[in-house]
Amino acid sequence: MGSPVAVGVDLEGAQARLSVPPAPPIILASKSLQRRAILEQLRIPFEVVPPSYEERDDDPVEHAAGKARSVAATAGECPILGVDTVVVCGGRVLGKPADAAEAEEMLEILGGSTHQVVSGLCLRTPAWEELRRETTKVTFRPLTARDIATYLAAEEWRERAGGYAIQGVGANLVERIDGDYLNVVGLPAALLIRLLAARFGGIYGYG
Repeated sequence: MGSPVAVGVDLEGAQARLSVPPAPPIILASKSLQRRAILEQLRIPFEVVPPSYEERDDDPVEHAAGKARSVAATAGECPILGVDTVVVCGGRVLGKPADAAEAEEMLEILGGSTHQVVSGLCLRTPAWEELRRETTKVTFRPLTARDIATYLAAEEWRERAGGYAIQGVGANLVERIDGDYLNVVGLPAALLIRLLAARFGGIYGYG
């Protein structure tokens, strides 16, 4: 038999990694199931605190900040995340349709054109606040009246900015996108990761 092979083990490095305290949960100031799912996908610990904020205009950054600030009293030292998303087409802001007729109107506008999905993001602690905006361009294929009627029947338009959900049946409406796909789903994940890496280097596994 040959000589045993020496295997180097970095015990100090391993112990250092094991001794890292768990990351504090991010307080998600949102009722959105999609945003919860994205944070779970990224394995970012979080707790949900529904915001108490009334939206008064069309600025998603202002809305994101308002949501985050509205739960600050209950967050302690934990970072707070607020996000708001709107759809903009031809200078017109498309929010969440009130009913099927409004959703139909939105889909007629979006069909065969390129629109912007714009998210405002607020990440804050008691010591600082980051306010950012992220835009993804989405192009829809031309939609017939039958296409729109079929999609409306799927009921995905409810509680969706622009009246569609790209992560569901609404994927068949989309021809291409330019930018962060998860931004269209509901949370600008690439932007969030950059901020976590810059502000909390290594704590959440980034940076």
